[in-house]
Amino acid sequence: MQNGEKVSPKRNQKEAKKIESVLPKHKQTLLKWNGWGYNDSKFYTTKENIFAFSGKRYPLGDQILPLFTKWVKEKFNADIGQQQVNQRIPDQYPESLASEEFLSNLKDLKMEYSVNGLDRLIRGHGQTLYDIEKIRKGAFKRIPDVVVWPTSHEAVVDLVKLANEWDIVLIPYGGGTSVSGAVTCPEDEQRPIVSVDMCEMNKMLWLDRESLVVCFEAGIVGQDLERELEKWSLTLGHEPDSHEFSTLGGWVATRASGMRKNVYGNIEDLVIRVKMVTSKGVLERNIAAPRVSCGPDFNHIIMGSEGTLGIVTEVLLKVRPLPPVRRYGSLIFPNFDFGVRFMREVAKRRCQPASIRLVDNEQFHFAQGLKPDFSFLAGLVDKLKKEYLFKWKGYGQEKVCATTLLYEGELNEVCNQEKLIDEIARKYGGIQAGSQNGERGYLLTFVIAYIRDLALDYNIVAESFETSVAWDRCYDLCENVKKLVHEECASMGIKKYLISCRLTQTYDAGACIYFYFGFNSAGITNPTQVYEEIESKARDEILNSGGTISHHHGVGKLRKRWYPQTISSVGLSLFHAIKQELDPKNTFAVGNLVNLDSSLVKL
Repeated sequence: MQNGEKVSPKRNQKEAKKIESVLPKHKQTLLKWNGWGYNDSKFYTTKENIFAFSGKRYPLGDQILPLFTKWVKEKFNADIGQQQVNQRIPDQYPESLASEEFLSNLKDLKMEYSVNGLDRLIRGHGQTLYDIEKIRKGAFKRIPDVVVWPTSHEAVVDLVKLANEWDIVLIPYGGGTSVSGAVTCPEDEQRPIVSVDMCEMNKMLWLDRESLVVCFEAGIVGQDLERELEKWSLTLGHEPDSHEFSTLGGWVATRASGMRKNVYGNIEDLVIRVKMVTSKGVLERNIAAPRVSCGPDFNHIIMGSEGTLGIVTEVLLKVRPLPPVRRYGSLIFPNFDFGVRFMREVAKRRCQPASIRLVDNEQFHFAQGLKPDFSFLAGLVDKLKKEYLFKWKGYGQEKVCATTLLYEGELNEVCNQEKLIDEIARKYGGIQAGSQNGERGYLLTFVIAYIRDLALDYNIVAESFETSVAWDRCYDLCENVKKLVHEECASMGIKKYLISCRLTQTYDAGACIYFYFGFNSAGITNPTQVYEEIESKARDEILNSGGTISHHHGVGKLRKRWYPQTISSVGLSLFHAIKQELDPKNTFAVGNLVNLDSSLVKL
């Protein structure tokens, strides 16, 4: 065996085999071409003007949602009876700039490619509000000129060499779930752009069960990766909200975080070694030991590079045995301040379960609205719970907030953790709200992204943004950002809107805060621009309050105007120097992170 290959101890096979993905190469056959997620899963309106959700992939599947309908009407004054927009797949696309000579060279490399308009359009955007508005209006001025599907690390090496020879731009493409504009094509780019779709590179190259180490190709989708590891009773434990569609390479390129990071770690904690193809060759650490002290860690040049330096092809990862016990839980707190204090003490005592998330009052009511229509008995029980909470306990309906919990581990560990969490919660007025609410709250995370597309049909523009901040500024940052949004909406005459937040990750030194902002845009000439203006001011307030421009979404194009002040002038110069060394012709001209100075990088 060579190059660190491991014979599978169970299958006794030396050669890696391609994994049959749940997502097809031509994504539009299963996924929406103009929005989030599966074609068979969406919010829609019944004949009675009640919202419902189709499909059986999620907890809301095939359910009528009268409470959600009521919530939307009250919060946004939306006219549910208005006709929804029916979009058709476009029949015209920007002309491809790829020459026949270049395409002929791709054929010589036996590289499968497509110049089909829809294939190109789908890979020319992510999932930002800006992206979805553009695709709904058919207003993209620039999309990839060619889509290619490499099938191996060696194929990527050949492709990068060819692109440098022909002065072609390469943009790596994983799952297309970016909410930072990371895969959107720069409109002013004059050279042909090739979208490098990594989905055919999804093999498990080898697995060492004794060392709990596995090597995957970078194009594997999160749900495929976990399904393959489960065959060996293993898990990576990395579960971002986009887990169903995002890829391993995308996680590395954006320094992603997952909902269960408390047990398994963020992506930087899971990666042992990364292989990336640059214009100057392959960047890779030759040693696969658990830790080395050999100068700067070049893995961290790759992690967070967002497609600007090269293409990630293979990743060596730590894995863990599947936990024997998995339990959900939930807690109710009288107000957000007490909830934050609870989260702080849990972090201080380092007793976080696999996932612990605190939602504010707005999101608490939003989650209640997503419950289906109850039967008489279930409705009676729910009413009694509310009586207990708001009448007997005296919690205010306009202040109460909730925490969802996921415990994983050995039975005794989980039981002890549950007792300790409950003990801490009682100090801050927290009471148990049941495992069913906890599980529902956790799984609804995967449904929330579908709501944005529904909202756009009813003149509601909405998006999320996140940050991380030290504990001593956590509560104030939440309040400051909400206050700013309230003031901006008032100054612009926006009366029906939502601004809410939740704490999604906790650390020794601070927490991740996730904001949701949306408003009724009826009568507003350019609602997306208005949204972006308010969000930009909110980000300025986040920085003024001690927060970061991103916790796990990366920088992309949307946040890059704040990036220089984040890393300092010396850091900016260092980034330029790395770019100049690894990509002197700016082949990877995706335009993320910074606006490159043409005097430093040849354009």
